[in-house]
Amino acid sequence: MRRILKRKKYSYIWYKYGLEDKQNRIERAKFKEKLAQYLSIAREQPERLQVWFWDESGFSLRVIRRKGWGKKGKRNSVSGQRRCGRVNVMGAIRELDRKRVCFFVKKGNADIFYEQLQQLNELIKQEWVSKGNHPEDFSNYGPKIILILDNASFHKCKDIIAKISEEFPNFVLEFLPHYSPDYNIIELVWHSCKEYIAHRLFKSVDELKSLLDRLLNQGELVIKWHRRIKNKGNMNYVAA
Repeated sequence: MRRILKRKKYSYIWYKYGLEDKQNRIERAKFKEKLAQYLSIAREQPERLQVWFWDESGFSLRVIRRKGWGKKGKRNSVSGQRRCGRVNVMGAIRELDRKRVCFFVKKGNADIFYEQLQQLNELIKQEWVSKGNHPEDFSNYGPKIILILDNASFHKCKDIIAKISEEFPNFVLEFLPHYSPDYNIIELVWHSCKEYIAHRLFKSVDELKSLLDRLLNQGELVIKWHRRIKNKGNMNYVAA
């Protein structure tokens, strides 16, 4: 079958999911400049400022389609994946050292987002305390935490933002330009994970969740950080 398709000028290529037509170039340029400034400070003075990228993703029992046969010179498009037994993940990754934390959640909403942010704050605080600092000084003398996240409605819930501002004074929320997942490096984590499990069949949600835990939280997932993944999987590409 492969030989027949090749004779008919078909090739086995990645499906295309493009967002370029929905993006605002001016907003993207402004955000890119601001992000570069944050990263410069974080790399030179990590005790003063940290940059974390936050996102949510879902992993379905339905087999993920990564590639398919199509006419040469023309890339096929496919519809989004439907739910068929699903594991939802919220996670964050620190740009400086690629440290990541991932939480399994039942669903994504404002309250659950806030709960996971509490855990992230506590992890960063404990890391700071382990260096000989006093926990009561964290709010005043701990690093500023720039959290880059997308424009999901529950990220922008006014009540949640007010609680974050009051209870986590170290956090500064910075929202990505619309349709710009390529500026969020955790997208590469999701992509690498989905690529790893692509074309695999899982018997149960528990089996899928067990593998995801090993990949995301126990260090089994190998990620090529400088790799561009334009038009692969279900996202654009990640700007290294």
